[in-house]
Amino acid sequence: MQILVVNPNTTASMTATIGVAARAVAGAWTEVVAVTSSMGPASIEGYYDEALAVPGLLMEIAAGERRGAQAAIIACFDDTGLDAARAMAAIPVIGICEAALTMASFIAQRFTVVTTTERSRVPVEGLVQRYGMAGRARVRAADIPVLALEDPASGAVGKLRDEIARAIDEDRAEAIVLGCAGMADLAHRLQAEFDLPVIDGVGAALKQAEALIALGLSTSKRGAYARPLAKPYRGMLKSFSPGAVAAE
Repeated sequence: MQILVVNPNTTASMTATIGVAARAVAGAWTEVVAVTSSMGPASIEGYYDEALAVPGLLMEIAAGERRGAQAAIIACFDDTGLDAARAMAAIPVIGICEAALTMASFIAQRFTVVTTTERSRVPVEGLVQRYGMAGRARVRAADIPVLALEDPASGAVGKLRDEIARAIDEDRAEAIVLGCAGMADLAHRLQAEFDLPVIDGVGAALKQAEALIALGLSTSKRGAYARPLAKPYRGMLKSFSPGAVAAE
């Protein structure tokens, strides 16, 4: 089976980290294709970045589906463009926030999401509520710019460790969810260090995508995720009119 993993920001080095994390948990029968968006912000930190990352994301998912991908993963913890992608694509599309929260709920009653900055914490809190986990999950920000995760000299990993320690002490967290795809390579190290489950959304989404493919399940096209109605789009978004992206 082929699974597409899309980094909706334009930082290729982060895509490489994400791809390694996905392949580390993939079954022997799974081909992971990790791609970087060709347009949009270098990192997604807040609502503005998220909105402008969606067109490039949709282009990559449509292209991956044409190349034979059987499922797609959106590797941003904001679940950037998830609903739009599900409406557009015939294949199942998984967001790493939803995947990670679901996985955490299997193994812990109380867990804490540790994300990057305060402007990212607020959207993640909204997702926690949307996915029905508000009674079980708390969200913390470690004051880490996303791109600092790419710089070993930035002190970002130390800040992440400190926030995890506070979550265990103050939240009584039974598990930790890493709230950024750029943290994907840290999960095993932090799990061993803190002696509790640490969930990376990329790995969680990969295993859930494999399960959906194996079960022959995809997104319902009735109701909310019905295919977009045909209509003209104008200006710079003309090429995104329903059907045009998938056909390119």
